[in-house]
Amino acid sequence: MTVEPLLQVNNLKKHFHLSKGRTLKALDGVSFQLKQGETFGLVGESGCGKSTLGKVLMRLYEPTDGEALYEGKSLHHLSKKESFDFNRQMQMVFQDPYSSLNPRLSVKDIMLEPMEIHQLYGSQKKRIARVKELLEAVGLSYDFATRYPHEFSGGQRQRIGIARALALAPKFIVADEPISALDVSVQAQVVNLLKKLQKEEGLTFLFIAHDLSMVKYISDRIGVMYLGHLVELTTSDALYQTPLHPYTQALLSAIPIPDPDVEDKRKRFILKGEIPSPVNPPSGCVFRTRCPAAMDVCAEKKPALQAVEEGHEVACHLYNRK
Repeated sequence: MTVEPLLQVNNLKKHFHLSKGRTLKALDGVSFQLKQGETFGLVGESGCGKSTLGKVLMRLYEPTDGEALYEGKSLHHLSKKESFDFNRQMQMVFQDPYSSLNPRLSVKDIMLEPMEIHQLYGSQKKRIARVKELLEAVGLSYDFATRYPHEFSGGQRQRIGIARALALAPKFIVADEPISALDVSVQAQVVNLLKKLQKEEGLTFLFIAHDLSMVKYISDRIGVMYLGHLVELTTSDALYQTPLHPYTQALLSAIPIPDPDVEDKRKRFILKGEIPSPVNPPSGCVFRTRCPAAMDVCAEKKPALQAVEEGHEVACHLYNRK
């Protein structure tokens, strides 16, 4: 019996129309799927389309083309009631916890608001009990409930953002660079918290980040994005042990290794040039202008994301010389 994926993304595109007839192709044909209970990490340089993808899935942006199916139902063709119900099941943790929390509301009110909108837990007394439970789950005392966002550190605010996302008991959470604005010591605490909550609540995560070492730690599978395209997709272990795409190899070679002997001996993949503009992407393979292994076919034909081995997909002509 085949288990239906929780989320299925098919050829998703998001193009922004600019002045003078120009088009910014933030997403240009992304496809993948998520199973219930897994964490899918999404990595790539700034501007590659990671956050845009998260916002399209959360219906903050309408897609230009393609579709995203949640439990087999299109996320972008919902009735008003269906949309309201889906808001319970899908939540987002934002990159900047300060700007995503209402500065005029106390922590308690920030968390009570979505519960009251969706009329959850039956009574105000039970909702307040749930607030207490969630704050304790993210490592904060209920004594903090009457305080306001500006009274907390960045790490504490991010914990509040996570607790708010959990207030509606969702199945799926988009975590959009949830640790990038935090100190390194706090990053590990937040990632460990997410792993703990996933185990306890049975959550499914789309974890967007550019720190590959942290993504490896939290993710079951990882997708590598470049200029609006998914260029490699595989398990966390396989990506680090046998990266196939030249871009993935370059990203991994930039991660410092604590052992100086190993660091001195390993092969480096240095990318040349700057990332092209998504307004005017290269023809064929979008990575070819920076790729040390570029061939003539790379300028002529866009490589499709295809399986090179079981569970390991890559979009590169090096693995498709038919």
